[in-house]
Order: sequence, then C-alpha cells, then structure tokens
Amino acid sequence: MDWHQLWEITSAPDNVPIVALILLVPFYTWYGIRQALANDRLIAQLEADPQLAKTHHRKTLPWKAGWSKEVPVWPYLLRIEFLAVIIVTVLLMVWSITLNAPLEELANPNLTMNPAKAPWYFLGLQEMLVYFDPWMAGVVMPSLIIVGLIVIPYIDANPLGAGYYTWKQRRFAIGTFCFGFMLLWLLMVVIGTFIRGPGWMWFWPGQTWDPNNQVFEVNRDLPDIFRITSAWGKTIFGAVVMGFYFAVSGGIIHKLFTWSNWNKKIFQKMSFLQYMTMQAFLTVMMLLPIKILIRHLFRIKYIWVTPWFNL
Repeated sequence: MDWHQLWEITSAPDNVPIVALILLVPFYTWYGIRQALANDRLIAQLEADPQLAKTHHRKTLPWKAGWSKEVPVWPYLLRIEFLAVIIVTVLLMVWSITLNAPLEELANPNLTMNPAKAPWYFLGLQEMLVYFDPWMAGVVMPSLIIVGLIVIPYIDANPLGAGYYTWKQRRFAIGTFCFGFMLLWLLMVVIGTFIRGPGWMWFWPGQTWDPNNQVFEVNRDLPDIFRITSAWGKTIFGAVVMGFYFAVSGGIIHKLFTWSNWNKKIFQKMSFLQYMTMQAFLTVMMLLPIKILIRHLFRIKYIWVTPWFNL
C-alpha cells in the first residue's frame, strides 16, 4: 500500500470516523485510566485515614481544599456541558461544510465496486462473514452483543466503582470491555477498512491493492484434517470439540475470575445464574479471536460442521 493509496483510503468521507476512532479511542482510554489510577491512590489514602474520609471528596477532580464533600451541579457541571455542546456543534458544522456526504450514483448491476464495502459502522459485521456463516455473523452474533449489553447490569455484582473512575475496583469489568470493544469490534472495523482490498482479499500494509492479485488458498474444515467425511461424523466430532472448548475456556475464566481476593469477593456475591450467564457470554466472545487465528494460521474455516449450521 503506497502513500497515495493510503491517503485516498484515509481521506475518503466514509472513513473519516474510523480515523477519528483510531486517534480518539486510545487518547480517551489513556485519559480515563490516568484518572482511575489517581482515584485509586486517593481511595487508598482515604482508607488509611478515616478522619479525612469524612470530609474529603471521593474523587480527585473536581475537588479543592475547603470545598464541601458534594460539588454543586451549577456552575461546575453545567458550564462544562455547555462548552462541550458548543465545541461539538462547531466541529459538526465544519465537518459538514468541508466533507461531502459519502453518497454515490444509483446502483448499476453492470458496474460493481471492488471492493464492495458496507458503511464503516457495519464493516465489523462484514469482516465477521469471513469467519462465520452469514446467519451466524449477521444475526446470532449481533443479537448476542445486544443481549450481552442488556444483561450486564444484572450480572455485575460489584457495588463499587459507580460514578467515578477506578481501575482497582473494576478490573474485570474494564478489562472485559476493552477486550471486547477495542481488540475485537474496533479491530474488525480497522481490518475491513485498511486491510481488505479488491475481492475482499487480505493486503498487508505496504502491499498495493491490485485487483488482478488473486490468492487461491484452500480452506479446510477441522473434521477434514482428521479425515472425517460423513455428515453425522462431522456433527458429532464438532460437538465434542466445542464441548471441550467450553469446558477448558470456562475453567480458565474461572481461574482468572478467582485469581485475586478482590475478584473472589465479587464471585461470592454472584448467584449461580449470574455466573453461568457471564461464563456463556465470555466463552462465546472468545470464539471470534480463536476463529480469526485458526483461519489465518491453519486455513481452518469451520470447527463444527452440521447439516443445519456451521461454526
């Protein structure tokens, strides 16, 4: 990918939000963790001095010596929100004036784009189609994401860390979110934008997007490696492999969840239904990076092959 081609991809109106994500997400992640670590130091200080904890604010900012424990909404919060509204409005106006909307001509069956890409917010789903069946990548996985976000308040048994940044009191929640959102979803969007070229082929950074470049790589299913050819044999073999995966991954997640005394306290407060729901969503989430790795390293397309679905 030469610099001219990289600039064309980066400056495309439809890709501007992705470039902004690449720049803004790491910055605000660093800023949030920085504030969380500062609050953790304050929490340790207040725990060591109960007298100070009676008068000191629970967050490092906004707080100054002599302030009351609770900070008024006016003018501190509303002033910041008003300035944020003005800044965002100006940015949107400049954006709308300087960049044209990514609208194209009417669909022409005789002229197909190559590569034909979905809008940037659907690129992650389009990339998932490489590793899963269409109904799995387009229906099941997005539904699990939505349901998973809905059930988070019902399975999170940690009462601390609400209303202020903290890493010490929310290690598991923050780590899981960063892994799922940044390393899975945003990574899929970036791959679909900058790595997938003509024919949805994989072009590493530095390679020119040549429409005539066709790589014929033979993909295999996992049962084919073990020379299992019958349909029922593949179904049973895949079920055994997936059962083994869920057992091993569940054990690893359990070990990680009970690794520290802090996580053990949260685990003890969870009901059996809460814990099993959390285990199910985490093990399913881990399937995506596993499928990506085995597809690119071993050219394995499906693990579980059945007459009804493939996984």
